[in-house]
Amino acid sequence: MGLTIAQKIIKNHLLSGEMVPTQEIGLKIDQTLTQDATGTMAYLEFEAMGLARVKTERSVAYIDHNTLQSGFENADDHRFIQSACKKFGVYYSRPGNGICHQVHLERFAVPGKTLIGSDSHTPTAGGMGMLAIGAGGLDVAVAMGGGAYYIPMPKMVRVILKNKLSGWVAAKDIILEVLRQLSVKGGVGNIIEYAGDGVKTLSVPERATITNMGAELGATSSIFPSDENTLAFLKAQGRESDYVPLQPDEDAVYDQTIEIDLAALKPLAACPHSPDAVKPVSELAGMKIDQVCIGSCTNSSLLDMLKVAEILKGKTVAPNVSLAISPGSKQVLNMLADNGALSIMIAAGARILESTCGPCIGMGQSPNSGGVSLRTFNRNFEGRSGTKDAQVYLVSPETAAASAIAGVFCDPTKTLGQMPAFTLPEHFTINDNMIEPPASPEEASALATIKGPNIKECPNGSPLPENICAKLALKVGDNITTDHIMPAGAKILPFRSNVPKISTFCFTQCDPDFPERAKELGQSFIIGGANYGQGSSREHAALAPLYLGVKAVITKSFARIHRANLINAGILPLTFQNEADYDRFDLLDELCLPNIQQAIATGGPIVLQNKTKGFAVELDCPLSDRQKDMILEGGLLNYTKNHAGN
Repeated sequence: MGLTIAQKIIKNHLLSGEMVPTQEIGLKIDQTLTQDATGTMAYLEFEAMGLARVKTERSVAYIDHNTLQSGFENADDHRFIQSACKKFGVYYSRPGNGICHQVHLERFAVPGKTLIGSDSHTPTAGGMGMLAIGAGGLDVAVAMGGGAYYIPMPKMVRVILKNKLSGWVAAKDIILEVLRQLSVKGGVGNIIEYAGDGVKTLSVPERATITNMGAELGATSSIFPSDENTLAFLKAQGRESDYVPLQPDEDAVYDQTIEIDLAALKPLAACPHSPDAVKPVSELAGMKIDQVCIGSCTNSSLLDMLKVAEILKGKTVAPNVSLAISPGSKQVLNMLADNGALSIMIAAGARILESTCGPCIGMGQSPNSGGVSLRTFNRNFEGRSGTKDAQVYLVSPETAAASAIAGVFCDPTKTLGQMPAFTLPEHFTINDNMIEPPASPEEASALATIKGPNIKECPNGSPLPENICAKLALKVGDNITTDHIMPAGAKILPFRSNVPKISTFCFTQCDPDFPERAKELGQSFIIGGANYGQGSSREHAALAPLYLGVKAVITKSFARIHRANLINAGILPLTFQNEADYDRFDLLDELCLPNIQQAIATGGPIVLQNKTKGFAVELDCPLSDRQKDMILEGGLLNYTKNHAGN
């Protein structure tokens, strides 16, 4: 039986386990990336493990999230990360150099290699034929130290792309169609692999748009073949020596296959407040809009920007619309300036922002109250923009630019005429002067990390007790995101390196009283619905509950990365055997997990007693032997210290 592309890469990097779906496997990691919203904690954890130097082929730290310096906190985090990179052997991408996924695609991604990053959109590099996976910061710290990265062996889903896109229909519309068909839960436990004759019609940046938003499917990763288009992109970046051809075997077996006819696709939009609430733009046409934001790691490539400039050329943004544009990297911004496209955008009335995540992470450009915002981003969760009652739609750059001019939702295929040909340059402008190499090992031994007053030690779990008895501090519904658990935005992100402070915002979107209630209880439980923890990789969504005394989270089902982060923190991730039992629990019920230590150690039955109402239900907690030890020992940090050298 043949292998898929992802299976070939996994086989070449397999350190432990067998390639059997759902069985835990350990992978050798070639590259890592961090960004500044997660990086401070990752390097604190690396330092706490007593590690001296990274052992990967390449590790890169990017400053792209917390760049709004309204106080000292973000600047102090950047200084700490820069000092940690010098000391530990990590390349440092300075503020202004660009968004991590865009820059990594341009300068570091390599077909056939493995990459994990402390950002859920790390699979962007799958557009290059790289097996790239989002992970929690502690997992990245372990991988930087040479440790394996563990995941359940994914199933393989093939998406066959047929024919080619029509003019003004974009790669964004392809992934929105996949989300429409599969939903935000449809990729859980899977790697999405793209195939078919339509693949060769897509450039690497277009492929990266698709693999980027595979994170919204809940997928472990998404990947394209490495072919002549990959080689052309690498040549243009001066990196043709990194090229490796990659295709699936002809007899590769997939667990699921879907087909999409690119020629039949029309412009699509994800409606509030979920990336899978997809409708044709034609159904929304004429709706008044207030804001348009173009950029993010999903749609900020040179190709995207050139199309936007063409649409804006000779026109003016509608008076009722604020248009903000964030080029994805310094390379993109330089080339836009050199070829005149930047001047076109400015002349049209666009507000040119830094080459950062910016509005996507709620770092500025919040819409007006009740405003309709069209964004080329990857997430439109309620409140993520910084305005709780904003109506955020996810669209392609083509739809966004056309609508910014019209002042209403606009179908570009019906208003822009014939699309001119857009091609990538044969040579990109290459200037890596904003990427600092680390110090040599000899120099590094004399260096120290620099910590400002906002940087606190990361919280650590404690060994699992024999019994856990505590009250239910919070009950929430389905599709709770990490933005619900640990909000982002300009007011909260500066405290990412200060868990005691950031914990005061934990779950406040769902229940403003939760942080204080949890602290008063001392230890507690949380109950959630299906797909709990979807969204970003932010481990703060586990670290803040850990700090507040949460001992176990009981749900109908978990999103992959968040479940792994809970285990890393030493918090029990439990699921109802009978989902109907969810309805039997209420806030402040007294709950008990008797003999839980033995149940985890032996894999025995887990019983949750409701002392308040006098009943008991059965729970599941599937764990590998390694994960059992982690939970018993109080999390990955303790486990790594306890097993160092083993």
